[in-house]
Amino acid sequence: MIWDDKGFLISKFRYNENSIIADFFTLHHGRCSGIIFGATSNKIKGYLQIGNLFQLNCNFKNESKIASLKLEIIDAITPLFFNHRKKLHCISSAMSMIKLLTAENQQNEKIYEIISKFFRKLKNEDWIKSYILWELDLLKLLGYDLNLKKIVNKENINNKTKYFVESLTDKKFVPSFLVETDSKQIESNELLNGLILVSNYLEKNILKPNNINPPSQRNDFINLLK
Repeated sequence: MIWDDKGFLISKFRYNENSIIADFFTLHHGRCSGIIFGATSNKIKGYLQIGNLFQLNCNFKNESKIASLKLEIIDAITPLFFNHRKKLHCISSAMSMIKLLTAENQQNEKIYEIISKFFRKLKNEDWIKSYILWELDLLKLLGYDLNLKKIVNKENINNKTKYFVESLTDKKFVPSFLVETDSKQIESNELLNGLILVSNYLEKNILKPNNINPPSQRNDFINLLK
C-alpha cells in the first residue's frame, strides 16, 4: 500500500547508523510511523526537527513490517524558535502529548488542525497561557473534558474572586485564567499552577489508569518554568 499525505513530525529516534524511525501526525491518515532511510545525512537531518511540516510518501511493502517514508519539507516551523529555549521545550511537550494520547492510523482532521493552531498560538505574547488552554482543548477533543467552569466553586478573598475544587479530604485552588479565559494580567506562578493542575488531571485520569508514564518532555518544560 502506498499513500501521500502531509504531516507534522512528532517524534524520532535512531534506528541504525543511517536511518531513523519517525512518527508523524498527518491530515488524512492520523498518527503514523515509518523508517526514513538516510535520515542522518547532512542533506536531510538539518530539517528533521520536531514540529516541522512535511509532505510524505508512505510505502507499506508488507503489512507486518514498518513503512518506508520519503519526505519533502513544506514548512520549517521549529527553527523560528531556535533562540527561545522555553518555546522549544513547549514544542517538544506538545508533540509528545500528541503521540501519547492519539491512536495510530486513525484519521482525525481536528487533531491535525489543533496542531496547526498550536504553532500560531506559540507566536502570541501570552503564549504560555495559550498553550495551557490549548492542552485543555486537546484533551476535550480526545474525550477528556475538565469542564472547570461547571465544577469550580468560588469565594472572595481580599476583594478578589478565587476559584477552587473541593473533595472530602482536599481543597485545591484553580488559577482564575482557566475559568475566566479572557483574563489579561496573569502572574507567572499562576501559569505554572495551571500547567501543574492539567498535569495532575492527566496523570490521575488518563495515564495511571493505563499504566503510562508522563512524557519526560512535558516534565522538562514544567521544570524550566519553575
